[in-house]
Amino acid sequence: MNKVEITGRLTKDVDVRANGDSKVARLTVACDRKLTKEQRQKEGVQTADFISVVAFGKSAEFLEKYFKKGSAIEVTGRIQTGSYTNKDGVKIYTTDVVAEDIGFGVGAKASSGNGNAEGGNNAAQTSAPADEDGFLDIPDGLDEELPFN
Repeated sequence: MNKVEITGRLTKDVDVRANGDSKVARLTVACDRKLTKEQRQKEGVQTADFISVVAFGKSAEFLEKYFKKGSAIEVTGRIQTGSYTNKDGVKIYTTDVVAEDIGFGVGAKASSGNGNAEGGNNAAQTSAPADEDGFLDIPDGLDEELPFN
């Protein structure tokens, strides 16, 4: 089974391009590694991995609207490898996560609702703290994006 789940933060704004009638989004997610205190203190030890993710269609539109550099994100998808020959004739090999499900990551805070963050907060944020039952409120304007409406 080819299934990947990653949680992290965007390293830069989402790159969204038109592909005919649809959109394609490319992003990089920084995912912290689980390290011991001793491992973290060693110089030169890599503490995060930078995962390339690609999303298509409605998922790309969702990313474009609600996520930007620094946004916390959760992605479920599959690994896809490929290759192409660059303009210098060199064969380049690629590995991407193709996003199937995208969600707001833990640590998100309230946003302005229009995709622009206020006060330095990221745009992929929930609008209110958890209710007594432990569930978060859905951000304003997100209702029409949900697949189960």
